[in-house]
Amino acid sequence: MTDSDNLEISRRRLLGTVGAAGAAGLVIGAAGGVGVSSAVSGDDGSGGSGSGGAQALTTVGATEVAFHGRHQAGITTPLQARGHLVAFDLAPGAGRKEAAALLRRWSATAKTLMAGKAPAGDTGIALDAGPSSLTVTFGFGRTFFDRTGLASRRPTALDPLPAFSADALDARRSEGDLWVQIGADDALVAFHALRALQKDAGDAARVRWQMNGFNRSAGATAKPMTARNLMGQVDGTGNPKPTDPDFDRRIFVPAGASGAEEWMAGGSYAVVRRIRMLLDDWEKLPQDRQEKVIGRRKSDGAPLSGGTETTELDLNKLGPDGKTVIPDNAHSRISAPEQNGGAAMLRRPFSFHDGIGPDGTPDAGLLFVCWQADPLRGFVPVQRKLDRGDALSAFIRHEASGLFAVPGGPAEGEYVGQRLLEA
Repeated sequence: MTDSDNLEISRRRLLGTVGAAGAAGLVIGAAGGVGVSSAVSGDDGSGGSGSGGAQALTTVGATEVAFHGRHQAGITTPLQARGHLVAFDLAPGAGRKEAAALLRRWSATAKTLMAGKAPAGDTGIALDAGPSSLTVTFGFGRTFFDRTGLASRRPTALDPLPAFSADALDARRSEGDLWVQIGADDALVAFHALRALQKDAGDAARVRWQMNGFNRSAGATAKPMTARNLMGQVDGTGNPKPTDPDFDRRIFVPAGASGAEEWMAGGSYAVVRRIRMLLDDWEKLPQDRQEKVIGRRKSDGAPLSGGTETTELDLNKLGPDGKTVIPDNAHSRISAPEQNGGAAMLRRPFSFHDGIGPDGTPDAGLLFVCWQADPLRGFVPVQRKLDRGDALSAFIRHEASGLFAVPGGPAEGEYVGQRLLEA
């Protein structure tokens, strides 16, 4: 067998591994609930992150994600190793015409970059790299509709999220007219996309805020497995799976949507939150206390009620002391779908670390992104429950928030948002 044959086999293995959409997601939250998770799993049924599979690192750059499709890329796509979240506000005087032109430019650039090609006037930042699983996802904030004269087509699902008691939100790093999510398995490829889209914005839009994140790199573990968050917890258990019979109903707006939401068919709503983890406080807790806060073993993510990582929680199991093995205020208990009327969301976050503060504490945590067909039936009920008594709330702080309508994927020849902007 030749070297080229081996490379092609490795590439096919990689494509099969990262293409297996699965599930993951330990919700992390309290002072305004949080979802910590991996959006997809490996193909071994472990429920782990698709970016953690065993594959030759030389094949990572070859993976390409399609730009066109029923849904935008970056929702059920396996989590990538690097990510950027950025919000833009339309420039003063810019309206629907300018927004449409901008989305045309952005869509053309995203399509080119996701194919591993260089757009006109390229800077060469990612020269020699392949597509590296690059995805670019676009969304609209509530204010976008007023600025473009499209208020009558703003879905009610974009109504402002309710206030949560423990929020400490920075308005300067929240919301925005337009939102872009970038993910890639190579840092230069991700930055290249960010830089290209920023340049494309030109005079039409200005950056409102930007955040950088990361996940475990492809090939870092011997086999696909669930990643850990910055608290050291196995993080990615229990997300809805694309193979679930009700997955589309929970995550995507149906094709038969009508009225103000008609243009959102095949789309989803993204809740975006910057959640800082108070790591110094967390790391002072002995391991058994940490496990009771979460309700799962730290070693393997299995529930304290027994079994393996994917074993269902036994919320009624009692210990020798007569108390429930999974404490009443444990994060996993409070966020469990059966405790929240079946509320579900697809959590697809990135971790972040933005340096050490003057007091010596790390500015680190989770860039939480969750997807659902309706935030009022996904994020909000779970967040309200967490807000009332999650044991994890003492160790996290919600510092920024946004809600965005992410339309369905563009058909061949379309740009993202065309069904809204040209209706």
